[in-house]
Amino acid sequence: MSKNKLSKFADMASYPHVLEAPFAAVQATAEDVAAGAAKVLSLRGRWHEDFFHNDHPIVLELGCGRGEYTVGLGRLFPEKNFIGVDIKGARMWHGATESLQAGMTNVAFLRTQIELIDRFFAPGEVSELWLTFSDPQMKKATKRLTSTYFLARYRQFLRDGGRIHLKTDSNFLFTYTRLMAEHNHLPIRVCTQDLYHQLAPEADEDTRRVLSIQTYYESQWLARGLSIKYLLFELPAEGVLEEPGVEIELDDYRSYNRSKRSGLEKSL
Repeated sequence: MSKNKLSKFADMASYPHVLEAPFAAVQATAEDVAAGAAKVLSLRGRWHEDFFHNDHPIVLELGCGRGEYTVGLGRLFPEKNFIGVDIKGARMWHGATESLQAGMTNVAFLRTQIELIDRFFAPGEVSELWLTFSDPQMKKATKRLTSTYFLARYRQFLRDGGRIHLKTDSNFLFTYTRLMAEHNHLPIRVCTQDLYHQLAPEADEDTRRVLSIQTYYESQWLARGLSIKYLLFELPAEGVLEEPGVEIELDDYRSYNRSKRSGLEKSL
């Protein structure tokens, strides 16, 4: 690990709004290894009382990367609490440092695998989820953050009818998620294939406000002429969830100007 990464990890270990519970720590039994995870686990059901010290809605950004969106949302909506979740600590350092220096009390970061997310929040404790530019995971449906595999996890802590926001440059992930929501009769509130030029008229004021937030990579994709897709749907607490089972054309590019991800043309 580079000295720069070590320095960032050391910084975050001292940040009061950064919590760490990677898989190894959650599974560990030694107190010195699992102490950080134990702290996060103890917050389950008590984030309002013991961490944010208010009763404002809690919103998670899963796969927050550099934390730009988590911080941006925190600035736009001071009446809500935001937690950025990612396993890449060196990236997360940017948003964690910016929010600390700005004195933001409604922003936190959790370094862990998203597969573990249901361990840290109690039923109904989270109001909304943001999925910003998640990996489309075109080869395996269960790895997609909008798959029924993950939706079942979200149900364990998301309030009944909680909102899920998907913002992506991937036509594959956008189409898959839309079909998944339609197949399972999940209420779709906003659906647009070009967020910045064709925002649906039914979009509410909160949706229009988030147009002011653009991540570093998002601005690059826009400069390349890629449209940004946005889907807002609700997740009821009840009902069987099924995969749509429809073949979807794969993206013909990969982010950061890399070549196509696969030789295949379509995937389920």
